[in-house]
Amino acid sequence: MNVDELVRDALRDQAEGQPPAAPGFADRVLAVRRRRRSRRLASAAAAVAAVVAVAVAVPMLDSGKQDVRPSGGVEQTSVTARPDQSPPRDLIAAGRVALAAHFTRSIVEQSADRAVSKRTYWLLNPKTNKYVKDDRWSYVAVAPRMTTAAVLERDLPVPRIGLLDLASGQVKRWIPVDRPVAGVEFSTDGRKLVATTYSKNPDRRVKIDGSEGWDVPFMESDRTGFHVIDVASGSSSWAGVEIGGGAHNPDAFINSRQDFAFTRDGRLVWSGMPTEPGEKFYDFTGKEVPAPALERYRDWSVDAGVSPDGQLVAGPFAGQKWKTSSFVLDARTGKQREVRGQQLLAWADGNSLVAWDIGPDGNEYHQRLVLVSIGGEKTTPLSDFRSPKDNTKGRWEPVFAER
Repeated sequence: MNVDELVRDALRDQAEGQPPAAPGFADRVLAVRRRRRSRRLASAAAAVAAVVAVAVAVPMLDSGKQDVRPSGGVEQTSVTARPDQSPPRDLIAAGRVALAAHFTRSIVEQSADRAVSKRTYWLLNPKTNKYVKDDRWSYVAVAPRMTTAAVLERDLPVPRIGLLDLASGQVKRWIPVDRPVAGVEFSTDGRKLVATTYSKNPDRRVKIDGSEGWDVPFMESDRTGFHVIDVASGSSSWAGVEIGGGAHNPDAFINSRQDFAFTRDGRLVWSGMPTEPGEKFYDFTGKEVPAPALERYRDWSVDAGVSPDGQLVAGPFAGQKWKTSSFVLDARTGKQREVRGQQLLAWADGNSLVAWDIGPDGNEYHQRLVLVSIGGEKTTPLSDFRSPKDNTKGRWEPVFAER
């Protein structure tokens, strides 16, 4: 699903803060989450030159591509790596997924005590296989096969969704909505969109007395529900969803931005929350329903989610067998296995994932994209390291899509 900065990092640490938040609370939540994920430092990885194919098993060089045979398996994962690029300028891909876009964030002040977090995107042009800056959009979701993206204009929430042709950079069609939206995601087959509706901008930031920086509003959200949209026709239906946990959990809350996404089979939508139960699932009328059998172990803070075959679920930071590692769970039993990688981002195939991982300096913010395999002992670098500092030009975030 869309994964905004809080969706990626805030986790359930916020649930501990039931009293009013102290100044700088959001910054501390983000820092704590990152520390928990990267508490112990990664093994030193070999340096790789330019666009070189580096294989976990036997390397096969081919114009920036490499074949990786996961340990203990027969499936090969084709990889296009850019271990000398951060942010990436040229295509990065692994198996069935590719880095479809990346973005940076900046704070735009609107008044003495109000600001918004602004995203600036670099989108993959499918003809040139290069990432091209496009600062027109506040939010971008890339469809499977990576020829089209759903885009939202600035000044969220907005009354329409654009379908952008990634090769030409032109909007092919606008889909109007009767309730303004601020987040959008495609279904796995690309035929549907779920657009999260808000009454105010979920990326707003505020100044809290005594704080030196800008904070995310704590326990405050203006989310109203979601549209389910048929991409071909543009027809849609809207469902209102109550904020929080309802009568069964009146103290539950959601983040300022807490977008909806489709389940792997596209039959339901779901949303995370930083308090129990952690995730909620809904039918297209907005009625809450039990978690699907193969998604009950999903962790809302982990972007990779359910594997392509539905057999596994990407889990949180582990750090047991290796200094930086994560859990992968059996979707039916919840049994855990440990894989390399600080933070699991996307499934390359049924046996390997793209992840963030830290370098030999142990800095929790100094990360690069790597390919990890279940049962494998090594990682394959996919990008160079991003900046170890927050809110800098080099602090980019990935957007993945299936090819």
